[in-house]
Amino acid sequence: MHFPVELALGPARLPVHLLCEVLAYTLGFRLYTHLRAGHPDRISSEHRQWIFVGAAAGALLGSRLLGLLEHPGLLAHPPGGWLYYFTNKTIVGGFLGGLLGVEFTKKRLGVTASSGDLMVFPILLGLTIGRLGCFFSGLEDGTYGTATTLPWGINFGDGVRRHPTNLYEILFLAALALLLWLLERHKALTDGRRFQLFLSAYLLFRLLAEFIKPTAALPGLGLTAIQWACVAGLGYYVWLYLSKRPVDERKHLLSS
Repeated sequence: MHFPVELALGPARLPVHLLCEVLAYTLGFRLYTHLRAGHPDRISSEHRQWIFVGAAAGALLGSRLLGLLEHPGLLAHPPGGWLYYFTNKTIVGGFLGGLLGVEFTKKRLGVTASSGDLMVFPILLGLTIGRLGCFFSGLEDGTYGTATTLPWGINFGDGVRRHPTNLYEILFLAALALLLWLLERHKALTDGRRFQLFLSAYLLFRLLAEFIKPTAALPGLGLTAIQWACVAGLGYYVWLYLSKRPVDERKHLLSS
């Protein structure tokens, strides 16, 4: 296989990454509308639209900000000029920024019901398709892993066999989708828990996966910007979990 992979349409050549990105948004949205039609929604259509706006705005800002912090040494002299400030982005930053945008919007609207549960499986589908596009883009996408001697290492075109971290993530997303589906079948998830479990699991995966990516840690901080963002997100969910438990049970958990 030659990277990046392109789809030939007569004289034109279409990057497979772009095709996968369009499919990810399209099929993810179709799945969301299907799921919403089949389940009662405790959030009105008007409030749901404003929540989407908050999520999109937060995701855009969070994705760009964390993408810039990932390589702080390039801020003074960005490769490719000023467009670098608007094109660099990260999924983790998008998720955390979107989460903040949603929570702020819901607080303003007075909405207390979970708004993220319906989005989990569409997000999983979109992420899976998107990561296929990242894989087919090879070195251009910048999401490959470090060099490895493992038999499944992949040469993305520079002669070095690397961890296919894109494929690792796809396998993880499939396993997470199966776990959530099984928990749903056994009525083991209460309102809001599906999204919390999804995002917590994804942040933990990315925290560990970044150790086999070539991105350097922030100077003097030991971890990359994405890893620190994952730590912050996981810390928020630990706090959220403990804050909702009875006081006596919390004391027991903290002392054990």
